[in-house]
Amino acid sequence: MREKSEQPAFLQRMDSAFDLISKICLILAGSALVIMTAIFAWLVFGRYVLNDTPTWVEQVSLLLIMVITFLGAAVGVNQNTHLSVVLFRSLVPSWIRIVFVCVSDVLMAVFGAMMFWYGTELTIFKWKTLIPLIQWSEGLRSLPLTICGVLIFLFSMGHLIRLMLGRDQREDSLEQG
Repeated sequence: MREKSEQPAFLQRMDSAFDLISKICLILAGSALVIMTAIFAWLVFGRYVLNDTPTWVEQVSLLLIMVITFLGAAVGVNQNTHLSVVLFRSLVPSWIRIVFVCVSDVLMAVFGAMMFWYGTELTIFKWKTLIPLIQWSEGLRSLPLTICGVLIFLFSMGHLIRLMLGRDQREDSLEQG
């Protein structure tokens, strides 16, 4: 959690909203993982005990993997736990490090916006097609991508706002060199 005592009110509201969104994403991703585990248990039971393999498990699992992966990635951007290479940032003086962090956040925001844009197009394009065996919309496969894109954009913009106001508290961003 971020320290909220000495921050402007709008940063406190932004942090509260982002923390709530992250918590919801983690609950959804965790629930998807539990559901996927349960349906794989059903798959094993059906295959080896009932001798009747449930064919829908694979398709539902693929949908759940999308939820787990993309919501988890968005939370990783917000909490600064996503895969990051800090070697170059740790080798340069702190003023260059700030530039690297800023460029990284801008690139992440652009990437998130593109994920949202093209994810939306893909979701709309595939919405009327049905997934075999479960008869759900094929657009559900790309919906987590679209949601992740908008969340990465928002979280990256939040990081940029904090950086521009001198309130960035990420561990590896601005440590003293």
